[in-house]
Amino acid sequence: MTDNRNSEAAWAYHEATKHSYASVRANPHFLDWANQPRPFKIYPALKVLGLPGEVRPTGVAALSAIAQSIPGGKNAAPDLEAIAQLLYLSAGHTRHRKYPGGEIYFRAAACTGALYEVEVYLVCGDLANLEAGLYHFCPGDFTLRRLRTDDARGLLAEAAADAMPGRRAATLVLSGIVWRNSWKYRARTYRHLFWDGGTMLANAMAAAAALGLTPRLLTGFVDATVHRLLGIDGAREVALALLCVGPETPPAAAAPPPAPIAHATLPLSRHEVEEPLVAQAHAASALATPDDVVRWRTGQAPPPPPGGARLVALPRPDPRDGRVLGETIQRRGSTRRFAQAPIGLAELGATLWAASRPVPGDVPSGLVDIYMSAHAVEGLAPGTYLYRGDAHALDPLDAGDFRHQAAFLCLEQPLGGDAAVTLFFLSPLDAVLAAFGERGYRLVNLEAGLAGGRAYLAAYALGFGASGLTFYDAEVVRFFLPRAAGADAIFVVALGRAMGAGGDVLGLKTIAAPTRRS
Repeated sequence: MTDNRNSEAAWAYHEATKHSYASVRANPHFLDWANQPRPFKIYPALKVLGLPGEVRPTGVAALSAIAQSIPGGKNAAPDLEAIAQLLYLSAGHTRHRKYPGGEIYFRAAACTGALYEVEVYLVCGDLANLEAGLYHFCPGDFTLRRLRTDDARGLLAEAAADAMPGRRAATLVLSGIVWRNSWKYRARTYRHLFWDGGTMLANAMAAAAALGLTPRLLTGFVDATVHRLLGIDGAREVALALLCVGPETPPAAAAPPPAPIAHATLPLSRHEVEEPLVAQAHAASALATPDDVVRWRTGQAPPPPPGGARLVALPRPDPRDGRVLGETIQRRGSTRRFAQAPIGLAELGATLWAASRPVPGDVPSGLVDIYMSAHAVEGLAPGTYLYRGDAHALDPLDAGDFRHQAAFLCLEQPLGGDAAVTLFFLSPLDAVLAAFGERGYRLVNLEAGLAGGRAYLAAYALGFGASGLTFYDAEVVRFFLPRAAGADAIFVVALGRAMGAGGDVLGLKTIAAPTRRS
């Protein structure tokens, strides 16, 4: 049984992996390029099922898809084309760039270091043009490989202590391959697994909503059962989350414990380096039985930080504004240079609104708060603010030009200060761990990644840019005191206008006249 009062492992991991000015200089890490992991998981002996290369556009505005506010939307039965579109918009390979000595295959969702350690599996019943089973999705050749031939939805429902996976047409299971990310980021990778998993979920949930598949997220499940189902070891590769999609079907039959599978995969690299802190944190946060899952879900989100006396109201967004979801994801990237040019107050408001939409899931959302350093927003005085989602307003904290401080907080990266606004996702971590135990650490990082992923999508839908950044943990909290007392820094996303190679500010025309779609 999991005791929700325990959080020693989560705190030990969190404290051990904090960045500080001293720690990043005392622990230099040199990349072994000859040992870099493969970007794709490959099952060489399994039959390949090619996915349709041409998929129908959804025609749904990205902001509407994020908010799941789609007029006339319904829970439709997915066929193979819809599954292909969902997978492409969530984790597909959208473009590649060649560099001296190699190339990077960029994906639909952002990822720390463009290392793409999050894998996607599909568990489904019989669908149009797709038989029931367990499949692995490979973005490299845009294919599925069938790992099991039985309908495993009933088994997922039992593992999740929730009937939903057994009654929905399909479930996406996200996992994380530790070494693919820890090759560069070492022990801090455990945070990255959930940041990047959450960022991918932002895409997946928006895409599922646009396709009429009514997504629902499950973060509580018996880890060992899901690992056994996928044929992964639960240490080198770990389950992160389940996303149920599609209409309700007759419930899948109860299934016995899954037989072991051990399909051969190509080695990631010549050798892997273990990260004991990652393994310990994940093992400590595992749930052992369905009863543990049920008890764990009784946790409640802590209240938001107290509000100030004066709020700055933000314009109400129109979810129909901006680009459609597919075009947004095709254009999405991570901005490498910001132009120090302003964005509009309405654009900031729409991005914050999108980032903070409730998450349809098995536990409450609202575990992270959005603080920000605003540098160049038309109609807003430069300074620091706390976003109040309940009022869709900004709570002023301190006035001033904090570009220099924001850049320093983001590991002295100019992006943090050149952005129009830098968002800092903080959480009352002690209260969250008291409510959700060790697994609460997964929740906080996953929610921050999901909110950050939605901010990415909103920015590119409205025509400006975004970039995820790492940070000096304690310095971020100190910067936002006294309001941030008792909070911990979790994630950072910078927003602003991109600067082109020739020094031009990109996207101004698009932002000034956003396309309206129904």
